[in-house]
Amino acid sequence: MLKNQLWAMVIESKKAEFSTEAGRGKILAYMLANPHPNRPNYGIISTGGSFIFVKLVNGETPQYALSKMFITLNPGNELYDVLKILKRLTQIAL
Repeated sequence: MLKNQLWAMVIESKKAEFSTEAGRGKILAYMLANPHPNRPNYGIISTGGSFIFVKLVNGETPQYALSKMFITLNPGNELYDVLKILKRLTQIAL
């Protein structure tokens, strides 16, 4: 967590493949427990080779949105896109 606004979840698995879906419920639960519910929260779910960004807006009915999945093995190496987004999120959080 960075400044109570950016949450990170890394899924560790001994298996060769593991879905980021497994981390969605857990990161949303952590984000809902944020002590500053009046601000949007941002998160990232990663399996090491794939990344999904999460945005949660609390309210009477909390709403969340997911980014597309960024995969480092894709042509063009989407890791650079992930790093750009992380840089922008840290600027928002600070």
